[in-house]
Amino acid sequence: MIKLASLVPLFPLIGFLINGFFGKKISKGLSGMIASLSVLASFVVSVGIFIELQGSSQKENIVNVFSWINSGTLQIPFEFLIDPLSSLFLLIITGVGFLIHLYSVGYMHDDEGFSRFFTYLNLFVFFMLLLVMGNNYLITFVGWEGVGLCSYLLIGFWYKNTAYNNAAKKAFIMNRIGDLGFLLGIILIFVTFGSISYSEVFDKAGTASVSTITTIALLLFIGAMGKSAQLPLYTWLPDAMAGPTPVSALIHAATMVTAGIFMVARSNVFYSISDVASETVAIVGVATALFAATIGLLQNDIKKILAYSTVSQLGLMFLGLGVGAYSSAVFHVTTHAFFKALLFLGAGSVIHAMGGEQDIRKMGGLKGKIKITFVTMLIGTIAISGIPPFSGFFSKDEILAHTYEHNKLLWVLGMIASMLTAFYMFRLLFLTFYGTFRGTHEQEHHLHESPSSMTIPLMVLAVLSVIGGVLGLPEFWGMGNWMHHNLEPIIKRPNYSILHHDTEWMLMGLAVGGAATVIYFTYLLFMKHGVLPVEKEEKLKPWQKVIYNKYYVDEIYDLLVRKPIDFLSGVFHKFFDTQLIDGIVNGVGSAVKNIGSAVRLLQTGNIGFYLVSMVMGVVLIVLLTFLVK
Repeated sequence: MIKLASLVPLFPLIGFLINGFFGKKISKGLSGMIASLSVLASFVVSVGIFIELQGSSQKENIVNVFSWINSGTLQIPFEFLIDPLSSLFLLIITGVGFLIHLYSVGYMHDDEGFSRFFTYLNLFVFFMLLLVMGNNYLITFVGWEGVGLCSYLLIGFWYKNTAYNNAAKKAFIMNRIGDLGFLLGIILIFVTFGSISYSEVFDKAGTASVSTITTIALLLFIGAMGKSAQLPLYTWLPDAMAGPTPVSALIHAATMVTAGIFMVARSNVFYSISDVASETVAIVGVATALFAATIGLLQNDIKKILAYSTVSQLGLMFLGLGVGAYSSAVFHVTTHAFFKALLFLGAGSVIHAMGGEQDIRKMGGLKGKIKITFVTMLIGTIAISGIPPFSGFFSKDEILAHTYEHNKLLWVLGMIASMLTAFYMFRLLFLTFYGTFRGTHEQEHHLHESPSSMTIPLMVLAVLSVIGGVLGLPEFWGMGNWMHHNLEPIIKRPNYSILHHDTEWMLMGLAVGGAATVIYFTYLLFMKHGVLPVEKEEKLKPWQKVIYNKYYVDEIYDLLVRKPIDFLSGVFHKFFDTQLIDGIVNGVGSAVKNIGSAVRLLQTGNIGFYLVSMVMGVVLIVLLTFLVK
C-alpha cells in the first residue's frame, strides 16, 4: 500500500475537480457524496499504509512521483515521505476529515453554495495531505500555502457578508506574516546545507554552527506561530468562526492549526540542538495557553469559546515541543483532533437546533431537547478537561509531566491553563444544556435534534474521545506507550528521561484534583447558585471588561499597526504616487502631446512648401557634412 501513497492526495484532488467543474450541474446529494467518498477513499488507503508500516522494519519510505525542479545545484524531486509521523497525520486528516464531510452534508444541505463548499473542502484536504506527506520543505511549503488559501476561501465562504470577508482577509494576511518567516527559514536551510530534503538536512544538521541552527529554528517557528495561532499571531483564529461550523471543526481540530505542530515535530533535530529555540517555543506556548484560556472565561459566543480553547490547547502542544516531549505533543494533537472536532460539530448541532443562535446566554435547558448532542458534547467536555480515563487526560498529563521535569515554573503555568480549560468548558456545558431555556418562544418551538448525517459523526468522535488515550498509556502502567515508541524513529535527538513512578502518580493526582476542584466550583457557580452571564457589558467589573474584550489586543493592533500603515499609505499615495510618479508620467505625456501639436502645424498640405523644406534639408545635411570634416 505504501507504493500507492500517491493516491491519498489524488482522491480529494479528483473530488475537487469534479465538484469544481460540474458541481452546479449535478444534484446536491451526488456532489456531497463525491466529496465525502473521495476523502473516505484516501482514509482507506491511509489505513492500509499505516498497517503496512507498522508491520515493516523499514520505517522511512520514499515514494517518488516525478522529477520536479532541476536548476543548477537545486535538485528537488516531487517525493512523498511515509514514516510514523506522516502516516499518523494521514489517518487524522482523512479520518476526521471524512466525518466532517459527512456532517457537512446535513449541515449545509439548504445552502445555495453547497457544491462550492465541498469543492473548497476537498481542495483543503488535498493541500493538507501534501503538507504532511512531502519529503522536503518545499512540498511542505506548497501545502502550507495551499491550506492558507483554502482557509481564506472557507472562512469567507458567505462572501456577501462584509464582516466575514474581513475575517477571511485577516486570516490570510496574518498567515502571510508567519509564512515569510517559514520561507526565509527554508532559504537559509538551502544556503547552509545545499539541500532542503529532510533526510539530507537532518543528517548534516550537526555540521552547522549552533547560531545558524538557532536562526533556522526560530524562522521556522515564526511560520508555526502564524499557522498554529500563537502569540502574537493568534487573533485571526477566533475571527475564523465567521465560516460555517464544519469549517471551524476542520481548521481548528484536525488540519490547518496543527500544521505548525507537525512542522516543528518534523524539524525536531534543530530544536534539540538549539536550547534557545526550544526555550522560545516553550515560553511562547505556555504564554499562549494561559492567555487564551483567560479570554475564554467570559466569552458568550459558543464558537468563540471553542476557538480560544483551540488557541490554548495549541499552546500546550508547543509547550510539549519546547521541552522536548515531541511524541507527547503529537499525542495531544491526535486526542485534540477527536474531542475538539466533536465539540465544534456539537456546537454546530446546537446552533442548528437554535435556528442559528450562537449566544449561550440565550440557550439553557437543551439537555432534554437534543439528547445525542448533549451526551456527545458532555464526553468532549470531560475529555478536554483532562478527566481520566478520557483521552485528553493522558495526552495533557504527558506534556505536563515532561514540563515538570524540564522547568517547574512552566509546569505551574501549564497547570493553571489546564484548570482554566475545565472552567470555561463546563461553564459552556452548564449554560447551554442545563437550567431553563432563555431564548425566544420561536427558538424553543424550533428546537430539534440534528439529522443522522450530523449525529453519527458526533457519536464516532465521542467514542474516539473516550478510548483515544490508549494510544499513549504511561510507560509505568506496564502496557508501553505506543505513541512514544511509534514516533521514536523520527525523534533524532531525544532529550528527556522517564520520571520516577511516584512523581508521575503525584502529578496525575494534582492534575485530576485540580480539574475536579474547578469543575465542582463551576457547578456551584452556574448550577447551584444559578449565576448567569450579564446581558450588557456596562455591568461588568473593570477587570472583567478587559478579559471580555480580549485584552483589547485587536484594538492595540489597530492603533499601532493598521492606522500607522493606513496613514503612511495615504501619504505615499498623495505625494509619492499622485504627485511624483503620476506627475512624471503625466508630464511625459503632456510634453509628447505638445510637441506633436507643434509639429502638426508643419503639415500644411502645400506641395511647394514640402519641396522647399526638402531642398533646405538636403542643403543643411551637406553643410553639416563639410563642417564635420
